[in-house]
Amino acid sequence: MPAPQCASCRKARAALRRPRSGQALCGTCFCAAFEAEVLHTVVAGRLLPPGAVVAVGASGGKDSTVLAHVLRELAPRLAISLHLVAVDEGIGGYRDAALAAVRRQAARWELPLTVVAYAELFGGWTMDAVARSTAGSGRSRSCCTFCGVLRRRALEEGARRVGATHVVTGHNADDMAETVLMNFLRGDAGRLARGGGLGSPGEGGALPRCRPLQLASQKEVVLYAHFRRLDYFSEECVYAPEAFRGHARELLKLLEAARPSAVLDLVHSAERLALAPAARPPPPGACSRCGALASRALCQACALLDGLNRGRPRLAIGKGRGGLDEEGPPGRRGSQPSGPPASEPIPGF
Repeated sequence: MPAPQCASCRKARAALRRPRSGQALCGTCFCAAFEAEVLHTVVAGRLLPPGAVVAVGASGGKDSTVLAHVLRELAPRLAISLHLVAVDEGIGGYRDAALAAVRRQAARWELPLTVVAYAELFGGWTMDAVARSTAGSGRSRSCCTFCGVLRRRALEEGARRVGATHVVTGHNADDMAETVLMNFLRGDAGRLARGGGLGSPGEGGALPRCRPLQLASQKEVVLYAHFRRLDYFSEECVYAPEAFRGHARELLKLLEAARPSAVLDLVHSAERLALAPAARPPPPGACSRCGALASRALCQACALLDGLNRGRPRLAIGKGRGGLDEEGPPGRRGSQPSGPPASEPIPGF
């Protein structure tokens, strides 16, 4: 049976049916519709004002690649300038190939690129070193917890280095729905309360952040990359199979099979969520060590690094008796070196 006509241009044959609407479109019209929807998200949400210097978090993966390409197409209409910022987490056999994809993108699109590294920013710690440390305490599954917090800090630092006024990341609707599920499953009211909206306004001196692809499904992000023939890195991180997010992803697939609107329903639920006054987290303050926004004495990044440097990664992820705020007696574990372990082999995952 021949493909139907494109419902938009009425000239070309349709190449796909949009997963949510079922509308039959050719590749060209689909890409134009996708870009128009991202433009509407940015303009309606007042995410990027004219004149903004935008740091695009570039990982080399499909989401950040599509985000950078779409914003490059829209930049003249939005009157913004773009700068790619990539983070080298120090993951052997994985990150080098992803960074190579980012460098190819920067060269092809003539966009400036800055790379910041965990080892430089965090006293020699890389994700491989963190993995060795946490594996020794039975916390190998926490790698993504460490990496997410440290990557956010690294991206902020990279954005400041290039003089950015705003930070954008490539989180899509599926990513956000998974996060909402994870927070519900953990009973994390604080993160649920902060999880709505298309980004953060930049409290406590942090740069404003936004997610222009938050309302775009993962399927359509992949389709856009396909029809635009974008070059991106598609390997999964070596530590990802251990992450709790994988369970939320599988649950989300089951929910979406039963209810196709489940992904966006979850995203919009987080936007509308209101907590009772007694359940609301206290207003954040400043980290006593670095001055960043923090809900405790130390911000998450400083607390994680503190636990690692003291040889207590369980403490760093809030599993110690006092969580992230726990301070051990002076001299305790004093024989533990500050900085990453150097000689242990990387564990298998």
